[in-house]
Amino acid sequence: MMMRLATLFTALALGLAACGNNSQPITLATPPVPPAYQARTDTGPNGEPIQIPAVRAAYLNERNQRQQVPYNGPEEPGTIVVDPYARVLYHVQQGGQAMRYGVAVGRAGTGYAGTATIARKAAWPSWRPTDNMIRTQPDLYAQFAGGLTGGMHNPLGSRALYLYEGGRDTYYRIHGTMDPSSIGKATSAGCIRLFNQDIIDLFSQVETGATVHVRSQAESVRLEGPMTETPEGYVVPAGQAPVPATAALAPTATAYPATSMVTDPYAVTTISTPYSAPVTTMSPVESAVQ
Repeated sequence: MMMRLATLFTALALGLAACGNNSQPITLATPPVPPAYQARTDTGPNGEPIQIPAVRAAYLNERNQRQQVPYNGPEEPGTIVVDPYARVLYHVQQGGQAMRYGVAVGRAGTGYAGTATIARKAAWPSWRPTDNMIRTQPDLYAQFAGGLTGGMHNPLGSRALYLYEGGRDTYYRIHGTMDPSSIGKATSAGCIRLFNQDIIDLFSQVETGATVHVRSQAESVRLEGPMTETPEGYVVPAGQAPVPATAALAPTATAYPATSMVTDPYAVTTISTPYSAPVTTMSPVESAVQ
């Protein structure tokens, strides 16, 4: 009996040893990051070098990557068109083409629709909350009362375009981001955010005085068609992804379900909002952008 047990234990030990010696580590392939979204070094507001990290491949998809596409809108070449419902920005070009960028949208994205002008451009802009913001929400904004200098810690990111209408500030901005995971999604507050690499590209191509048109919901549906929000928080044309029919973004407010709950693992809070308002998640620093 003891001999049999010894033989059994010996065989088991040899078997485990064989497994250990022959096993090889498994390496999972990582999707390559396109050249446009690789890491780069930029010049900061005081001439210092600023390292812009590469955008993780996991944050990139077909709709939020910069690409040239056919354009069916009525705007003239040189116009910037923002669609906060389809979550894209177009820079209209000649020949019925446009460069399309993915964007993150927020409350300010639904609070303004119309035509404005880029009155100011800033590279690595500074930012300070308004006195009213500090007074009404001191727990969130008091820490920024002294302002934030430009840099990767600033929610405006690498570049900002400031929109004015009739000579008055709309408080609507097109800017970079410190949270690349948000691009293509609806975040709580702020204006229109692009990957830092993309806002640098757009910034270099537009001049002060350029026209910006922000679409209404009706314009978005007429030109882009209805959109569906995916479980990950992105939007795609309705019918492109298998989702419940009630999740489709229809052209009239009455066709929307009452609320949509979308969880963003990179945000601090998840809130419930009407589908007609592309607002879902809150990040404390990013929400400080006006």
